[in-house]
Amino acid sequence: MNHRKEIQTGMAVLLLSLFTSMNTSLHAQSDPVKLLRKDAENKVDVLVGGKLFTSYYYPITIAKPVLYPIISAGGHEITRGYPLAPRAGERGDHPHHIGHWMNYGDVNGLDFWNNSDAIPAEQKHKYGTIIHTGILATQETDQGAELTVGMDWVAPSGNVLLKEKTTFLFSSEGEKRSITRITTLTAQELAVSMKDNKEGVFAIRVARELEHPSDKPEIFTDANGIPTTVASLNNAGVTGKYRSSEGKEGDAVWGTRGTWVTLNGQIENENITVAILDHQANPGYPTYWHARGYGLFSANPLGQKELSGGKDVLDFKLQPGESVTFRYQVIVQSNPKGEEYWEGLASEFSKMK
Repeated sequence: MNHRKEIQTGMAVLLLSLFTSMNTSLHAQSDPVKLLRKDAENKVDVLVGGKLFTSYYYPITIAKPVLYPIISAGGHEITRGYPLAPRAGERGDHPHHIGHWMNYGDVNGLDFWNNSDAIPAEQKHKYGTIIHTGILATQETDQGAELTVGMDWVAPSGNVLLKEKTTFLFSSEGEKRSITRITTLTAQELAVSMKDNKEGVFAIRVARELEHPSDKPEIFTDANGIPTTVASLNNAGVTGKYRSSEGKEGDAVWGTRGTWVTLNGQIENENITVAILDHQANPGYPTYWHARGYGLFSANPLGQKELSGGKDVLDFKLQPGESVTFRYQVIVQSNPKGEEYWEGLASEFSKMK
């Protein structure tokens, strides 16, 4: 009888130990995410465990709202500082590449992608601006935090071409941080044409450490024929490398299709992977990738003719009142993960409604 009691007591202790271990593990995987509105500063801070993960930032000076900066679980900024907060040794090209943004290079003939304070006043009539119109909803749950915002895609004439409703879902699980963006664009009084253009759509400009090492300067020309020189810099500490779901690596990822792409590198002592996942319900799925070694990491499902060398053509259009929804997910993962891990995450995300 005493022996049976000892066994029962031992089983109870084991079960309690397992429950405690599982509870601790679950708690470790679910970090609290909070939203802090700072209306006077035109931003909403996203905090994980009381520390900054990213900010939704919407000053009128940068021609569109952005997420900036984006910070890994190890405390490193994976986004470039320039032009908002330049850091020593980083590139000073493409001032419109700020944090994470979403826009396009040809909307009814207007360039929303390249607009910035660097555009001369006499050229501004060629460019569109995305204006934050309001915070529509916020929510904090055990799974993370949700921020829903409104934006207008505005022509130089003042006409609103597209109304945007975007929900950001922010979450953190130990070494993995994620940003899911669900964006619905609705055409207003005019039909909207988004002709094939390489400048788009869902983009991040990454920190110098996550760029590809490069030993020569390059010149890139935008849709308006304006060239930008990307200088050759010291490659010390520059460790980035792209890899796509189709097995493409490095610069070979550019202009190819894939359901996901990872960018692997190291910042100081932290090994980091930044991944963008496509969704099967998106137009042009699987997306083409506008991923450059100098740090532009972008999924572009609309620029098919430009990115495929004429093999595919989309020329996406919306009639007045019509809408389209885009869904993408960014993962910032500390410590390397294998291809099966990314395939699993992409498959799971693509089932999301």
